[in-house]
Amino acid sequence: MRFDFTPEEKNFKSQLSSFLDDVLPDDWHGPADESRDDHWDLNQDIKKGLAERGWLVMSWPKEYGGSDSSPMMNTIFAEEMAYRRAPGHDRFGTRMFGPTLMRFGTEEQRTKYLGSIARGEIQWCQGYSEPNSGSDLASLQARAVEDGDDFIVTGAKIWTSLAHRADMMFMLVRTDPEARPHKGISLIIVDMKSPGVEVQPIVNMAGVHSFNQVIFDQVRVPKSNLVGDLNDGWRAGMTVLNFERSGIDYAAWARAALEELVDYVNNDDAEVTAAKSDPTVRIKLAELHMEVEAVRLMCYDVSYRQGKGEIPSAEASMSKVAASEVYLKVLDYGVEILGMYGVLEPGSNQAELQGRFFKMRLFYTSGPILAGTNEIQKNIIAQRGLGLPRK
Repeated sequence: MRFDFTPEEKNFKSQLSSFLDDVLPDDWHGPADESRDDHWDLNQDIKKGLAERGWLVMSWPKEYGGSDSSPMMNTIFAEEMAYRRAPGHDRFGTRMFGPTLMRFGTEEQRTKYLGSIARGEIQWCQGYSEPNSGSDLASLQARAVEDGDDFIVTGAKIWTSLAHRADMMFMLVRTDPEARPHKGISLIIVDMKSPGVEVQPIVNMAGVHSFNQVIFDQVRVPKSNLVGDLNDGWRAGMTVLNFERSGIDYAAWARAALEELVDYVNNDDAEVTAAKSDPTVRIKLAELHMEVEAVRLMCYDVSYRQGKGEIPSAEASMSKVAASEVYLKVLDYGVEILGMYGVLEPGSNQAELQGRFFKMRLFYTSGPILAGTNEIQKNIIAQRGLGLPRK
């Protein structure tokens, strides 16, 4: 693996950093993912700026609005955006569904949707999990019944990020209830403005609204919105997840949080003097720094392998597990150091970091669950990486 960026990669990283310096408020600290909703106007402005510069879908083929850039360039983009906790890129469209559409979609679908994604004109959401189907996704029960030129969709999806902001959803539905669990599933595109679609907000324990439950009551969806073959949606749906699974976001969030924590401990404020002088604190911070840097290298290795034409499925799962776990380690230790001040709401009389750290910890309790639980990722590592048999 190459352990340095090329001149082109360094130049792009510098340009992106300068762009974010210009568009983000001077006092910007995030808050990471949930900012996509809490700061929606800023999200849209940044998305437009990224699209105008050709950075939103750099790795896409030129015919679809990209620039055929290397996977490493894409990783640099994702890392810098996450490190700065910047809103502005619709990962559901750009990272997940767009590449899947290139592989499984019809030419009509690619023409209709890929350009609008590349220009930042459309917001997507993902309809996978259901109230009774999470990690066991093959047990999903949302139905799509054929009726002439349409499907009629009935059921519910849950934990649907940004469904209340989305224009379109790509979702898995059961089209053959008699087939085995992994069979009889199809991937379809649903207009969120369709009659019968109801979005119900879910506020998480950090007090943030980004999740939703979406109810489908006899929603008509044109058959032209079927992606791939009928009853073969599992294959296309898992391709979406392969594009989603990346540890670089978690690694970047961990690095940013750790740097803030180190700055806090090194502060001359009397409240943190004890932590600053405690050698066990400094040793722990050094250990966390080494873990974060090791995880970054794991993520870079995935991009490096992709650039060589490999399909590093097990390695991607490894980086997701390691990065999501080290991020929670950083947040847990931060909350421990901050003590009682750490549970204050941001904006209180105490340092702004103190309440924000605890809120980040609450929000990212879901980290090891998102994009396929870490337990599922470990099964992938065992089977595809180590060649261990299924039991």
